[in-house]
Amino acid sequence: MLDVLQLKHRVNRMPLDRVRATVEELQLEGIVTEGKTPFNRVHFNTCFAEIEALLQRAGYHRQLDVVGYQGLAYALFDPARWDAVQVLRWLREFVEEAHAQPVSR
Repeated sequence: MLDVLQLKHRVNRMPLDRVRATVEELQLEGIVTEGKTPFNRVHFNTCFAEIEALLQRAGYHRQLDVVGYQGLAYALFDPARWDAVQVLRWLREFVEEAHAQPVSR
């Protein structure tokens, strides 16, 4: 596992084209889950300021917030458009549906 400094280094040097899809999701839907971003939950926990700066460089200049559900998934969202409780409920449903689906092999 990478330490915090290595993670920050990686986030700060992430190519903007990897971030543009996230910016588009935020602008269209107002919410982006971990599965729709180039970031994982470790980045959310340790490098949120760097992620926010990277998104701003890619063209998203609104305020951001993040909520997590039991450490299983995180949602990055626009708090002007979504209430944190609403996002948490949606995230809980998202996680529970994913765990309810059978694993195909």
